[in-house]
Amino acid sequence: MEHDVIVVGSGAAGLTAALALGERLKVLVIAKGTLTSGSTAWAQGGIAAVLDAGDTFDDHIRDTMIAGAGLNRRETVEFVIERAPHAIARLVELGVPFNSEGANLHLTREGGHSHRRIVHVDDATGWAVQAALLKAAEENPNITLLPGRACIDLITGRNEERYSGSGRVWGVYALDEATGNVEAHTARATVLATGGAGRVYQFSTAPRGATGDGIAMAWRAGARVGNMEMMQFHPTCLYNLEVKNFLITEAVRGEGGRLVNPRTGKRFMTAYDPERLELAPRDVVARAIDSEIKKFGLDFVHLDISHMPADFVRGHFPTIHEKLLGLGIDMTKDPIPVVPAQHYTCGGVMIDLDGRTDLPGLYAAGECTESGLHGANRLASNSLLECFVFGEAAAHHILAHWDEFSAPPPIRAWDASRVTNSDEEVIIKQNWTEIRRFMWNYVGIVRTTKRLERAQHRINLLSGEVDDYYGHFRVTTDLIELRNLLQSADLIVKSALRRHESRGLHYTLDYPRTLPEPRDTILVP
Repeated sequence: MEHDVIVVGSGAAGLTAALALGERLKVLVIAKGTLTSGSTAWAQGGIAAVLDAGDTFDDHIRDTMIAGAGLNRRETVEFVIERAPHAIARLVELGVPFNSEGANLHLTREGGHSHRRIVHVDDATGWAVQAALLKAAEENPNITLLPGRACIDLITGRNEERYSGSGRVWGVYALDEATGNVEAHTARATVLATGGAGRVYQFSTAPRGATGDGIAMAWRAGARVGNMEMMQFHPTCLYNLEVKNFLITEAVRGEGGRLVNPRTGKRFMTAYDPERLELAPRDVVARAIDSEIKKFGLDFVHLDISHMPADFVRGHFPTIHEKLLGLGIDMTKDPIPVVPAQHYTCGGVMIDLDGRTDLPGLYAAGECTESGLHGANRLASNSLLECFVFGEAAAHHILAHWDEFSAPPPIRAWDASRVTNSDEEVIIKQNWTEIRRFMWNYVGIVRTTKRLERAQHRINLLSGEVDDYYGHFRVTTDLIELRNLLQSADLIVKSALRRHESRGLHYTLDYPRTLPEPRDTILVP
């Protein structure tokens, strides 16, 4: 099944790349599950861009660098932020109905930002963006959308009929989730836009499919990964025994929400960051909540915006208000119980400003990458922005150099003759649960070397078991995800053990100080 370009992932990064490529080339967009099951559709807050008269690129750059604890690559930060207004204008062209005030877009403010610069569609920006991009892709005759495909591995020189051993990427092997057959999809160029690895943790705001697929596949194919220890924990995930991963957007704090200890009834950010309070960067707020929970033996803390006018709260947060009402919480009158949860993978596959990875023919964009934008902690609402800028950058580089891309050679079909159907799928569930639990307990918001070593020991034990299972039984989506989760966990722990300091999202009791020289943690296969 040959195409000009394959894009793996149907979220903001993938569809942005596909739409730019689809102006000239035949593009296949592959998605695990449905076309809307990725993280983009879940994004509540918005997109950061300098659009206000009192704001500047320098201010946005400075805010991003401060949040990233200096680990950001400045040229990347400038590259992305200077292209933000164009990205917003493009989305307006596609019909995204951003909130406005007269002729101007309505801008809100979130933690770590020195100005109001967040464009949004109420509190469901991601869904509006996803819908607009998907509509445009469906209307483009050069774009083929193929959901229900779980990618197993990248196709490289070792999969050619005449084995070349080159690192060049020719596409992907993907499982048809409906038939159980494995298909080889080949192309001259491949773009990974597979999202993050949030589901490696027990508590996460990420969707079910965020299992680090692109990161793990690129690593196995020979690409470097960077800063995988920088896993962002969102401070405010709804605490509810029925609903496990409902995010309470940063904008609730941006519009006046206060964090309160439910036992003392006191606002507690005054003790942790008295100047920025609830608008401190996410790593600061998440550690403050974690500290209060542990110090007082709490299950959760309260996020309270009930002191604001009820019409204001309902008008700004209609989706959250309705969801909470269904759970018996009226946020116009009641505080919201919240806990931190894993939210964003700040590290990933190393890319340059053109979205190129180490492997010829392989590009990447979005949460699966380490572009240098986020550094040691992502600034709120820079995530969707990164997707648009690098999705377009990768597409433009492919188009500009298209004559240099050769056609794929004959590729070996997937060999399923040596495997059988499994009668032990309980192993997958058991191992998945075990990974998520020890990653939460040992590789969470606050770390120690001993905890990290315990996690590494368990990863080593599970690796042999999962490899043996993978080698003997037919692949399923659950097995593919388990294999990628374990690989992602291994990369996170190895990276965390290498960083002998506390910086941004990586906070360890054994090395509480920040070193004077910021350095990336880069792993080489």
